[in-house]
Amino acid sequence: MIEVTAVKSIQDYHLVVTFNTGEVRRFDMRPYLHYPIYQRLENPGFFSLARVDYGTVTWPGDIDIAPETIYHDGLPATPSSV
Repeated sequence: MIEVTAVKSIQDYHLVVTFNTGEVRRFDMRPYLHYPIYQRLENPGFFSLARVDYGTVTWPGDIDIAPETIYHDGLPATPSSV
């Protein structure tokens, strides 16, 4: 099972996510911000509160996104390339 081990929020509503496989993906959250559950993330300060809980990316208020979505829709990256 794919799990998130680290997350970093960066500019323009992107996440840099490290998985338990050692792979790193850059994920664009902008296409998701129009969904009601993610509208609070439009605030850059709130977006920056991204953290890892139980193998997935979460924010306060029970907001999360599936690690499989990030893995499949994210672009391969390295921590030094972002």
